[in-house]
Amino acid sequence: MKVRLAEERDIPQIHDLLSQVALVHHKGRPDLFKYGQRKYTDDQLKEILHDKQRPVFAAVDENDCLQGYAFCIFQQHLNDNILTDIKTLYIDDLCVDETKRGMHIGKTIYEAVLDFAKEQGCYNVTLNVWSCNESAMKFYQSCGLKPQKVGMEVILDTAKQQEMASHASN
Repeated sequence: MKVRLAEERDIPQIHDLLSQVALVHHKGRPDLFKYGQRKYTDDQLKEILHDKQRPVFAAVDENDCLQGYAFCIFQQHLNDNILTDIKTLYIDDLCVDETKRGMHIGKTIYEAVLDFAKEQGCYNVTLNVWSCNESAMKFYQSCGLKPQKVGMEVILDTAKQQEMASHASN
């Protein structure tokens, strides 16, 4: 297993993994996430893969077949009124193929992201995780991540929420 920067030839496999993530999110929050939709078009993925501010890491096997990825984004708030100028590498999305989970691929990707962030002079690595994705939360906690902030909500349209939940269970 090695981790390299993702390339355009990885796009079909990236889409497969993005679909797995989308399904987890849809099952957890059908009121927010549509069923069967693609997060990015091919053109959007190509643009991301060529953007130095948005590195995408690919974990590949000995046949160069994608096993997992991490989409990242550099963030920095220069000259902000209240925030310091620290440089952050934000993990926008990390996924391991569902048939390969438990093989430490996610940990390998995460460690490669940490090494890269250190090389780039980042102060920290951050990410968001949906509270309905308990396995991801446990994984990130096992990697040593701790909550930085907590997003909270109150759902006002309970009829809409029930309708979405019934569609998800059908």
